[in-house]
Amino acid sequence: MFVHKVDEEISLKLTDLKDAESLFQLVDTSREHLKEWLGWIDYTKEVEDTKEFIKGSMKGYAENRSMNTVILYKGTMVGTAGFNSIDWSNKTAYIGYWLHHQYQGNGIMTRVAKALTNYAFDYHHLNKVDIRAAAGNLKSRSIPERLGFVKEGTIRQAEWLYDHYVNHVVYGMLREEWKS
Repeated sequence: MFVHKVDEEISLKLTDLKDAESLFQLVDTSREHLKEWLGWIDYTKEVEDTKEFIKGSMKGYAENRSMNTVILYKGTMVGTAGFNSIDWSNKTAYIGYWLHHQYQGNGIMTRVAKALTNYAFDYHHLNKVDIRAAAGNLKSRSIPERLGFVKEGTIRQAEWLYDHYVNHVVYGMLREEWKS
């Protein structure tokens, strides 16, 4: 089982079917908070929905197309993060993440995104890491900005969220920039 230690407080663990109940409860208790920026919340209505997500994540990892992990903070599951997809032909990883509202403001996601970026460059030898966030999601956007990612542009009406479109701001980091 893949476990990546980020620091003394944080580890990333591949999603596993044994995590389904805990992960569902984490989503369920932060549902209203997460729904503002995540379009899949209404499709996660029961533990079985989370199991299907985990099965898809495990398949994506086995096929080397993605890597979804649960974030463990001081041993407690607090969110997920990983590579939503890995584009091997262009050597680019796309980072996605969410964190339960009670754990925000502790620098957890910044440390996780930094560790994932290091992992993409050091382990996978990729050329680029991409992070996208809704234009209005300033907390999420602050993570790549804090890490020095370059704002590459805005994709207009990139995502339908329940009753409206949101623009996505695209941030990128090249291997040569990260290493210097």
